[in-house]
Amino acid sequence: MPSPSPAVRTVKTYAVTPRPNHQAPRQLHLSVWDTAMLSTHSIQKGLLFKNPSDLSLEQIIDRLRSSLEEALFHYYPLSGRIRAVTCEESGVTCHVEVGCEGEGAEFVHAVADGIGIADVVGADGQDLPEFLKEFFPLDLAVNFDGSTNPLVAVQVTELIDGIFIGYAFNHVIGDGTSFWMFFNAWAEIARCKAAGKEVVLSQLPVHDKWFIGGYGEPPIKLPYSSPAEFVVRFTPPPLRERMFHFSSESLAKLKARANQECGKGIISTFQALSALMWRCIIRARRYAPDQKTSCRLAIQNRARLQPPLSANYFGNSIYAAGTTTTAGELLKNNLGWAAWLAHQVVANHTDSAIRDMVHNYMANPIVFNLNFFDIHSIMMGSSPRFDMYGCDFGWGKAVAARSGSANKFDGKVSAYPGWEGGGSIDLEVCLLPEYMSALERDEEFLAVVSPPVELGVLLGTSSK
Repeated sequence: MPSPSPAVRTVKTYAVTPRPNHQAPRQLHLSVWDTAMLSTHSIQKGLLFKNPSDLSLEQIIDRLRSSLEEALFHYYPLSGRIRAVTCEESGVTCHVEVGCEGEGAEFVHAVADGIGIADVVGADGQDLPEFLKEFFPLDLAVNFDGSTNPLVAVQVTELIDGIFIGYAFNHVIGDGTSFWMFFNAWAEIARCKAAGKEVVLSQLPVHDKWFIGGYGEPPIKLPYSSPAEFVVRFTPPPLRERMFHFSSESLAKLKARANQECGKGIISTFQALSALMWRCIIRARRYAPDQKTSCRLAIQNRARLQPPLSANYFGNSIYAAGTTTTAGELLKNNLGWAAWLAHQVVANHTDSAIRDMVHNYMANPIVFNLNFFDIHSIMMGSSPRFDMYGCDFGWGKAVAARSGSANKFDGKVSAYPGWEGGGSIDLEVCLLPEYMSALERDEEFLAVVSPPVELGVLLGTSSK
């Protein structure tokens, strides 16, 4: 069960302001995908590190602050603020945009008394500790709060034997791809500075927003008289949260099983894993056979549009596409059947399908919130392809990746690359307590899940 929360106390809060970027526009219009995110939470992810042996805490803070300042110069939208622009004549909100005035980010130095790396990682079978939520700034803020809050806020929490770098990234500014692009750029700058090298980023963000033709020039007009009409606060119910590890060997067997059962040979590892989680969570919920249920997958648009967007497109470019059946059909059929449904969702997410969804949105623009999620379904978010463990600030690979409380609800499953690489995957699963207890006893699930990587291996004190 969740562990008690420790005292996390703030030592100092800094404002981090980049030098002026004369190439940056004064305002940035939001795309369809950005606009839809105005009432969801920010993205909260973070990395756990061992204490660098050759740096004091003051040196760590200085390196992180100075490199963040440089990163914000290149990723200038993150230094701005969100603003709603209202038509003076009708009083109807015309649009929401990002003002790129360089207000800057927030940087917090905090201390978690009595907490060490082992407490953060936890033992096998334990829920994620409640105190993780205190390692992240801007808890449960919705993205439109970026009209007054910083669009990126960092908290460096000092532990007994390590540090945790958690940051909140306004989801209107970008998706998970953009989040980790910025995190890696920040780390790359820190490494360059530590080595005394000139900062030359290996990947530069593309800030040009994508808009579909036929609707005039941006901005996108919203049918609201004030932001109060689209800002909806969401607080999740009491959830149990756990990390589950899947080794590359276990996943290879799962993929082979799914392909053998559906007879297609084209099911991916992640499609098979998504099907497994869908089946096992719906079984845990004990629905009536005729209850409709969906599995939604966060799918990238960048490479699927024709012509494709740059891989470095900085913004949102995703859809949560899904497939639906009944609980009875899902559990009566095998894993391969469910995996084939997941595969079809991905295969059908083409340029034409994306453009149809954009046209539909432009005909009826709305702002989504977390209450839109179907409580009888699951959502597979994040991605094992994100380069989380490539974020090296000059003191080595992170011990673990974790998240805050943002965008969590019953049935949310977030994918992380496994620490050891090689195609392994970690899943962060959020469920109501009774459903998590049932999942922990599910035979199909237990046959696939793997033991976690041992703490000694993570810390480099074991050869296993």
